[in-house]
Amino acid sequence: MQNFDYMTPTRLIFGKCVVKNLPEVIAPLGKKILLTYGGGSIKKIGLYDKVKELLKNFEIYELSDIQPNPKYDPSVLGGVKICKEKKIDVILSVGGGSVLDCSKAIAAGACYDGDPWDLITYKVRAKAALPIVDILTLAATGSEYDMGGVISRTETNDKIGYMDPHLYPVCSILDPTYTFTVSKKQTAAGCADAMNHIMEQYFCEDSTLLNDGFMESALKSLMTHTRTALKNPEDYTARAELMLDCTYGCNGIYSLGNSMSGWPCHGIEHALSAYYDITHGEGLAIITPRWMKHILNEKSVDRFVKYGVNVFGIDSSLGKFEIAEKAIQATYDFFESIGIPMHLKEVGIDDSRIEEMAHHIAVNEGLENAWIPLKEDDLVKILKESL
Repeated sequence: MQNFDYMTPTRLIFGKCVVKNLPEVIAPLGKKILLTYGGGSIKKIGLYDKVKELLKNFEIYELSDIQPNPKYDPSVLGGVKICKEKKIDVILSVGGGSVLDCSKAIAAGACYDGDPWDLITYKVRAKAALPIVDILTLAATGSEYDMGGVISRTETNDKIGYMDPHLYPVCSILDPTYTFTVSKKQTAAGCADAMNHIMEQYFCEDSTLLNDGFMESALKSLMTHTRTALKNPEDYTARAELMLDCTYGCNGIYSLGNSMSGWPCHGIEHALSAYYDITHGEGLAIITPRWMKHILNEKSVDRFVKYGVNVFGIDSSLGKFEIAEKAIQATYDFFESIGIPMHLKEVGIDDSRIEEMAHHIAVNEGLENAWIPLKEDDLVKILKESL
């Protein structure tokens, strides 16, 4: 078991109608709010009007149209500009993980005199950030309970995971009813994203029985409740458990004491969505079983056996490699069963930039240090197998 130093300062307020707590949460943080959100979904479900009514005694400025795979320009730069010009006290993110990821970069950039890209690329470490509160409307990324985010810079095909302790939200308000209207596509993609967060922590050198149990249960919960939510989008139990699965998925609590894995599937997918702007969860679902198949060997097989037996109920009396192969196929079959396209060509990616992307990943993601090391030629093979 590895040493660790762990802290999660974020307050979680979870359940039906908990948005009523918003004024009490915001008041100690200041009067000037930057309200960040994406498209029109929060207006369609009435949440925008609810927030404006609850905060009628505050001074609110807005940054809208934040896109999936949030963009450095215009969203991060635009938000930083508003914060500095209007002397914003607190950022309120209302939406999914992309809005919150963008808000985190804005929060740090607003307290820095140079180019915010310096912070995102760790050229300079943040010394401060504006406080962030979020109201979550999509279960997927876990950004509501962690200190990181992912920002894309289109002109350089970079998609960078940015982490800093200043970026934990002060408070996350989680009402599962706000996810009732999430589309089937995004519900499935959110499940795939959260499942991969867990699997990136599960497949490692050194783990504990406790953590394995947490993660195996979470994977089963995600699969069970995603199936239910796709059939009945307003099933509160399913939506609530999905939301909490995702919230826990990326803040490290599932893997305290485990060794690091290198998060190889995320490293690969970041290039796919940087180059082609595809849905992150779909890209992960496509890559994951191909990565699993590629790394299956004597070193990794026992982890796949445990995964197959405990998550999918595969017969433990079978041979190790047979169990592992069945587990990989079961992973693929589940993603396919919830409507995710399982080939890169289905999401608009052909073979024309495979070598370019593999080189980009090899240079920028450090996957030669992953649990099962991946060199550039390995990355080419995984990408081609995913076509």
